[in-house]
Amino acid sequence: MKLFLLVLFACIAVTAWAEETPTPTPTPTPLPTLREAVDALDESQIQKAIDALSANYLSPESLDEASRQRALLEGLLLRLGAGADLNQQGHATSQAIPFLAEILDGRIGYVRPGAMDAAALEQTDSALGNFAEKSIPAVILDLRGIPGGAEFDIAADFARRFCPKGIILFTIEKPNAKQERILTADRDAVFHGILVVLADANTSGAAEALAATLRANANGMIVGTKTAGGAVESSEFPIGGGKTIRLAVSRLSLPGSGSIFPIGVKPDIEISLPTETQKKIFELTKEKGVSQFVFDTERPRMNEAALVANTNPEISAAPEADEATEPLRDTVLQRAVDLVTAISFYKK
Repeated sequence: MKLFLLVLFACIAVTAWAEETPTPTPTPTPLPTLREAVDALDESQIQKAIDALSANYLSPESLDEASRQRALLEGLLLRLGAGADLNQQGHATSQAIPFLAEILDGRIGYVRPGAMDAAALEQTDSALGNFAEKSIPAVILDLRGIPGGAEFDIAADFARRFCPKGIILFTIEKPNAKQERILTADRDAVFHGILVVLADANTSGAAEALAATLRANANGMIVGTKTAGGAVESSEFPIGGGKTIRLAVSRLSLPGSGSIFPIGVKPDIEISLPTETQKKIFELTKEKGVSQFVFDTERPRMNEAALVANTNPEISAAPEADEATEPLRDTVLQRAVDLVTAISFYKK
């Protein structure tokens, strides 16, 4: 009898718990994108869909031969992404930002080349020499803001400052294998400490090639967002009327991991910064440096000296601007500084 009652009470308890426990809401399956839906079709389905459009679409004039050819070109350009670009007056180039080098918190060297050119490389050499004299154990190399381009020889020169001598940095692959170029580290590295690289969605071409090879060959860690996937050499072909089409004719490939075109380089630590915020910070750093956008300044507090002087430093130090206004912060660089701090602590 006792056993029966125990079983009965257990069944009642389980039933009550099941009634009180809410049923989890199933997570809806995301709908495929248009490209994913088209890619899922086989050749027969694609042809039948085109035939149905031709026979039944309510605006037949939108499907004449000229419209079909335009749609074909538009679709190809969208799919090829960084590999093809249609423009009227050549490929637009971004405006380079000024070079910047600084020591953060007395322990981290910060270098923002601003461009992939000989001048930026020379200034980087000077900065690395200064860091060495001060025994700075870590460097943050900021590749954000560098205009996209195919200056792969300069990128290799930058990489040689950090990568061990004798290794293959990357290969420039062309359709004809005999035309491939192999770039190697032909000199001793000048920096051997902790290396963190900053990159974002606009980091393209030679800059993302540098980011990829520093991670592969110099233990560099990448902080930011996935790069553009534009590590290619391109050529322009005239199509008449002053217009050209720009096409990728060779691509960069890393030993062991292959081409980073068109997928780009994924960061080790992902964090983004709004484009407008980044532009504003980069503009302000021309005169004020970058430290102020990384570290918080501690506000003065009431102390014994203030009590004696009958003053209140907390009030006198209050900003004149609206207190609700948040100070500008380069959150990507902040995360990189945190990473350097963590690695340095672990190494101790």
